[in-house]
Amino acid sequence: MINAYEQLRTAVAERITTLNLDPRADRATVEQLIRDEIADYQARAGLALDDLPTLASPARMADQLTTSILDFGPLTALLDDDSIEEIFIEGSDLYCIDGQGQLRGAAEITSQGELLHQVRKLLQESGRELNERNPIVQGRVFGGTVRLGVVAEPIADHLSVTLRKYTMRHETFDLLVRYDGLTPEAAMLMSAAMRCGLGILVCGKPGAGKTTFLNAALRAVPPAHRVLCCEEVRELSAPLNHGSYYQTRSALADGGDSEITLRDLVKICLGMRPDLLVLGEVRGAEAFELLRAGNAGCGVMATVHGNGAHAGLTALVDTAIMAGANVPAPHVRSTLSQIFDLVVFLDREDVQLKRPGDGPIRRQMMEVVAVPPLGAEHHDFITDTVLRRSEIGAPLQWGGTQLPSAIRHRIDRALPDGVTSDALLSAHPRIDDLDTSVVGVAS
Repeated sequence: MINAYEQLRTAVAERITTLNLDPRADRATVEQLIRDEIADYQARAGLALDDLPTLASPARMADQLTTSILDFGPLTALLDDDSIEEIFIEGSDLYCIDGQGQLRGAAEITSQGELLHQVRKLLQESGRELNERNPIVQGRVFGGTVRLGVVAEPIADHLSVTLRKYTMRHETFDLLVRYDGLTPEAAMLMSAAMRCGLGILVCGKPGAGKTTFLNAALRAVPPAHRVLCCEEVRELSAPLNHGSYYQTRSALADGGDSEITLRDLVKICLGMRPDLLVLGEVRGAEAFELLRAGNAGCGVMATVHGNGAHAGLTALVDTAIMAGANVPAPHVRSTLSQIFDLVVFLDREDVQLKRPGDGPIRRQMMEVVAVPPLGAEHHDFITDTVLRRSEIGAPLQWGGTQLPSAIRHRIDRALPDGVTSDALLSAHPRIDDLDTSVVGVAS
């Protein structure tokens, strides 16, 4: 037998459809429908009709139905709570990570069916649909403030969802300095790098702050520069004075040539005269398309998953090789070394090691390396460590050498009068006995 809650929710939903109501515009009417439906249910239960159990708390049922139909059910409080960073659903289990890094379960008891209903409702505004044909869906939801990723049956044995909230909305390098993400000198250096159009690869594990860093970097781009941003799911939010944001489109249920991939977006953008091309996350065939950016003459900024600056470069090379047909690894490395001048590695504290009262999760710049251009005969990336932090919370240190001359001259011209890149770097404590880092990539 369907439980009372599901029976009442279905009945109210049918009446909303019959009366052609918009729950958002007709909230008061829907609230009255809920009260009427509960009163009718209680009356029938009191007369022992349809073998219905009476409700122990009609008021509580009304609140639960109102939240489910007019808001997002058990997700509502978590979505509205600014201290929550991520929300997870596994079957009927609902839990979250707060700003202190603590994992905790939701207080409200719910069901997988209810959570699936709310996930589908959230996806409506993204234009993406979760069903048996499309059991894997990503989208930007809740007014663009949350990234939702869901895997459902038959791919998963139960509903599996991650909702990552964008906890910062007006990111700048100055704000990241205030949160101890990087030093004021490093912030000034990165701002100048964006003003002079350097190619920058940003890497780190999930949740390390890559999107936050990109948003801050975009706010440092000169207003006259044309910026085109490509993402699988729109996450970047910095306002663009001259440019656009694009996101991919999944194949529609009716088939055909409806799918638009990240590789497609990169191709079209390279023909639209960007001063800066931004890829929100590189993990597929778009990596090969990036190789063409070296001939387009535009600046490139991209993110990739990696556990260090070197690992990020390696991941980008491997992905480009897998995406392209018969492309020699030395050629890929040579081309990428001419596209990316700097690699920035970001990291965050391990939330499993945090204790209550330790404060918010720290996300910090851990490493910046310069990437000198290579010839095709080289079998390794040769990188120069510019800045490095030994661990989360440790000071950001200088590698002890100047930036490569081509990069240094461009950054120095973009800095205020009297300020040089050498002075900004030497303001950090120096790393002793630094060795040049060499990254090998299988040919």
